[in-house]
Amino acid sequence: MEVTMRYDEFLARVRERGEYTDQDQAATIAEAVLGVLAQRITPGEVDDLAAQLPGALGEMLTGAKQQQPEIFGIEEFHRRVAERVGERPRTAERDASAVLTTVADTVSGGELNQLISQLPSSYAALFGKPDLAG
Repeated sequence: MEVTMRYDEFLARVRERGEYTDQDQAATIAEAVLGVLAQRITPGEVDDLAAQLPGALGEMLTGAKQQQPEIFGIEEFHRRVAERVGERPRTAERDASAVLTTVADTVSGGELNQLISQLPSSYAALFGKPDLAG
């Protein structure tokens, strides 16, 4: 599948959803969220997702992949994002949702289903797809 959204479009959507001040802040948040996501999913899934994300995001995701995915829940996901961006976990919840809803808009339905299938059902709402929770 070809990447359908440009990097600047992706960041513009994240910025709008998260109500960030500028593209740089949106990029920092996107990198933090995707970096934590890369720790949570299999290396093969990281590669599949990276192939459908625009430019630097795909490269950053691939660079963050691990040999084995770590197992952690949604609260730990938020805590890790918060730590990376220097905010509270409550703010990280909004950050994660802004980025992952944009990911859901960017990737194919099949890829999104594969990604969500690797995560506990509590994560599905972050993608704006509570109906895919399983």
